[in-house]
Amino acid sequence: MTEPAPRLARRLGTADAVVLGLGSMIGAGVFSAFAPAAAAAGAGLLIGLAIAAVVAYCNATASAQLAAAYPTSGGTYVYGRERLGPWWGFLAGWCFVIGKTASCAAMALTVAAYAVPPAWQRPVAVVAVLGLAAVGYRGVTRTARLTRILVVAVLAALAVVVIACLAGGRADPAVLTDVRHPSRGVYGVLQSAGLLFFAFAGYARIATMGEEVRDPRRTIPRAITLALAVAVAVYALVGTSALLVLGPARLAVSAAPLADAVRAAGSPWAVPVVVAGGAAAALGALLALIAGIGRTTLAMARTGDLPRPLAAVHPRYRIPHRAELTVATVVILLVCTVDLRGAIGFSSFGVLLYYLIANLSAFSQPSDQRRYPRWLQIIGVAGCVVLVVTLPWTSVLAGIGVLVAGILYRAVRLRRSAGR
Repeated sequence: MTEPAPRLARRLGTADAVVLGLGSMIGAGVFSAFAPAAAAAGAGLLIGLAIAAVVAYCNATASAQLAAAYPTSGGTYVYGRERLGPWWGFLAGWCFVIGKTASCAAMALTVAAYAVPPAWQRPVAVVAVLGLAAVGYRGVTRTARLTRILVVAVLAALAVVVIACLAGGRADPAVLTDVRHPSRGVYGVLQSAGLLFFAFAGYARIATMGEEVRDPRRTIPRAITLALAVAVAVYALVGTSALLVLGPARLAVSAAPLADAVRAAGSPWAVPVVVAGGAAAALGALLALIAGIGRTTLAMARTGDLPRPLAAVHPRYRIPHRAELTVATVVILLVCTVDLRGAIGFSSFGVLLYYLIANLSAFSQPSDQRRYPRWLQIIGVAGCVVLVVTLPWTSVLAGIGVLVAGILYRAVRLRRSAGR
C-alpha cells in the first residue's frame, strides 16, 4: 500500500501571518517607489497612494474571502480553478509565478544596491538569493522568525525617517499644493498609483500559505486586513514626510529618496540607518516572495499545470523544496541578466492580472461564502484594469509575450494528454 504524500504543516498563527505579509509589503518599494511616483504625478503622488490603497483593499477583501472558503496553498491559482475554471486558475498561477519571480530579482538587486558598490551588486544579489533560499529550505517557522526580525528593523528605520524629516524644521507644507512641477494630470496620478501598488502587493503571500496557518478560515482574513492596514499607514507617513522635505521636483529625481530626505532635513546621522533599513527591507521581501512562489508552484504542479516533480514536499522540513530551489535558480538567472526597472515593470503586469482574476473569482462566490459586498470586487476589477493600462508599454508587451507562452505551453500539454 502506497503511503500518502507528506503535507505541509500548520504552524503559523495570526501574528506570524501578519509578519510575513508585512515582510512582503514593507519591502524595498517604500525606499524607492516614491521617486518614480513623484516623477509621474508630482505632489499628486499622495492621491496615487490613496488610489493604490483602495485597489489594494478591494483585492485584499477578495483574497480574504476566497482564502476562508479554500484554505489551501496556491492562492488565486486555486480560487480561479474552483470558481471560474481550470484555465482561469492557470492564468492566475502563471501570472503570479512569472510576476513575483521578476519581483524576487528586483528585491535581490535592491539589497545589493544598498549594500555594495555597483561592480559587486550582481554577485552580492546572487549570494542573497542563495542564503535566503537556504533559510526557507529549513522550514516555514524559520522563515517567519527571520522575517519578524527584518520587519522590526525596517519599521525602526522608517520611524527614524519620519522623525528626522518632521523634527528637522525644514518640512514645507506648501509643497503639497505646488503646481510648478509638471505632471501628466489624471494619467500621471494613475501611473503613480500603479507604481505604488507594486509595493502594496505582498498580502497575497498570506493567502498562498493557507495550508500552513492554524485555523485558516479565521486567521487568513484577519492577517490580510491587519497587514494591509499597517502598510497603508506606514506608506502614508513616510511618503508625506519625504514630500514635505524634498518637494515633488527633488523627490522625482532622487535615486535614494529616503536617504536624501533625511539628509535634506539636516539629519545626516540618519543616513546609515536608512541604508541599513533599505537592505533589510529588500531581504524581508525576498524571503517572503520565495516562500509564496514556492507554494503556488507546488499547487500548480499538483494539478499538472507545471511539471509534477515540483509538487514534492520535503519529508523532514515539510516545505516544497523542489519548487523553492527551482524558483531560486530562475531568480539567480534573472539577477545576472535584467535591470531593476525592467524587473519591476514586468512584475507589476503579472501581479495586477493575478488580482484581476482574484476579484472575478470572489465576485462569483455564493452568499453563504460572502464576507464583503460584491461592489468591492467590481472596484477591484476596474482598478486592476486601469492600473495595467498605465504601465509602460514595454512592460505590457513583455508581459503579454510571456503570458501567451504560458497559454501555449498548457494548450500543448492538454492536447498531448488527450491524445494518449
